[in-house]
Amino acid sequence: QVQLVESGGGLVQAGGSLRLSCAASGSISKINTMGWYRQVPGNQRELVAHITSSGSTNYADSVKGRFTISRDVAKNTVYLQMNSLKPEDTAVYYCKMYVQAFAGYYYTQDYWGQGTQVTVSS
Repeated sequence: QVQLVESGGGLVQAGGSLRLSCAASGSISKINTMGWYRQVPGNQRELVAHITSSGSTNYADSVKGRFTISRDVAKNTVYLQMNSLKPEDTAVYYCKMYVQAFAGYYYTQDYWGQGTQVTVSS
């Protein structure tokens, strides 16, 4: 079984910064893509940033130039550095990883973190 644990959310004033972390543990063989999503109540979950196994990244237009996604392969961890935060960034942030795991056989599956609240006050 694979688990993703997020940390780093909280309350910050507009213009401030936060760094989210998401660490995967379990019978992991390889992690392919990693991403951060966010969701506001009543809205669909949306992609914030995405990083591939080769390190290629892409961002939602609304966060380009302010957010940076990175990964530590050795630690099975993905980060989201969020700068110049705006009230409209307020949401629950979720990490997702596409993992190759082993449970007597190899399989690949998407795993989600539990979510961490980010609140930006004006």
